[in-house]
Amino acid sequence: MQPCDRLTAKEIRVAMLVWEGQTNREIANVIGTTEQVIKNYLRNTFDKLGVWSRLELALYVAAHGGVRWREPSALAVAATSLITEVSQP
Repeated sequence: MQPCDRLTAKEIRVAMLVWEGQTNREIANVIGTTEQVIKNYLRNTFDKLGVWSRLELALYVAAHGGVRWREPSALAVAATSLITEVSQP
């Protein structure tokens, strides 16, 4: 199981919006909540992924599929294909 598989749908959405370069205020407006709630999502996401900053989060998203994060089921397919590639001689 990849660390990103432990994220909730909201955490994935927030991570995608960070990757797209949006601020906490912009993300809060898109999702329809407050900046403090976004900070909470980010703190939880940082802990789950082992990153320390928005930049590290954006780099993590980019390195692990980028736009494919829009569809959580696509993450599982990407992870499975990566595991298959690595395990083949």
